[in-house]
Amino acid sequence: MFRVSVAGASGYAGGELLRLLLGHPHMRIGAVAAGGRAGSRVGEVHPNLPDLADRILADADPAALADADLVFLALPHGESAALTARLPADLPIVDLGADHRLASAEQWTRYYGGDHAGTWTYGLPELPGARDEVRRSRRIANPGCYATAVALALTPLLRAGLVQPRDIVVVAASGTSGAGRKATDALLASQVMGSMSAYKAGGVHQHTPEMEQTLERASGGPVTMSFTPMLAPMPRGILATCTAVASPGLDSAALIEAMHDAYVDEPFIEVLPPGSWPQTGSVLGTNAVHLQTALDVHAGRVIVVIAIDNLGKGAAGQAVQNANLLLGLPEASGLTRNGIAP
Repeated sequence: MFRVSVAGASGYAGGELLRLLLGHPHMRIGAVAAGGRAGSRVGEVHPNLPDLADRILADADPAALADADLVFLALPHGESAALTARLPADLPIVDLGADHRLASAEQWTRYYGGDHAGTWTYGLPELPGARDEVRRSRRIANPGCYATAVALALTPLLRAGLVQPRDIVVVAASGTSGAGRKATDALLASQVMGSMSAYKAGGVHQHTPEMEQTLERASGGPVTMSFTPMLAPMPRGILATCTAVASPGLDSAALIEAMHDAYVDEPFIEVLPPGSWPQTGSVLGTNAVHLQTALDVHAGRVIVVIAIDNLGKGAAGQAVQNANLLLGLPEASGLTRNGIAP
């Protein structure tokens, strides 16, 4: 049984991480820390976790966190690096924040501000070669939720040369938990319920360089992408519509074959049958990915629609998947692809 610690346990991603770890057959929860809510009981912050209700959220003490086989960091962006510097260099860490995702220091400063903390192994196991890289690493940068969806939607097509990399357009709707737990007027129920809205449009969303970085690895060259995020009136989930210019001579059969070949052996990715389209409700509470693709002959574009749970495959579920690989456990341990309905 592996002992794991969690820093940032009071947020939505941290709470989902605790929920998954409670059901994990090979991990037990060690130190549980939360900065602003230190001193509170877990049950006060996450009443859905009665098995941890009386545990006290502690300060992020490096010595306590390091008394573990692995540490999860579910901290706000920009805070992981400082804590990591106080942890043993050989301690395995999965960072759910953005601090170590980007290769470019200039892009980090532009989109997040401050000094770049360096680049860790990018933990999206379904990307070509990534699974073995994660297994060989000690420090994993867990991808962003939007970035996970876009990378899985478009990587197989870019690698196969079926779409062009210069005019990629993504419109993606996320549940309110994607904005974090901090109270703002924009997240009030009276503002969100019965309404959808765009935010951070025009190329300024912080996941933009991460998405372009990952897609450039797939294409082997520069990628130009326009990304418009939307806030949807639901607690969790992401539905992303990703489109790109089709390469000359592309037909639907080649499109379907490329997706099938890329994901046929992936336990968490479901390429839906023809005529079936992804919906966020089907992946609720899971580490699953549902996707469908189509060729728009009239517009000369390929469309990929993909659904994930932003707190599952987009955050905590993927973090557990990466931890399983780091610790030599079965990759799917403690995770499910079966959703909750209705």
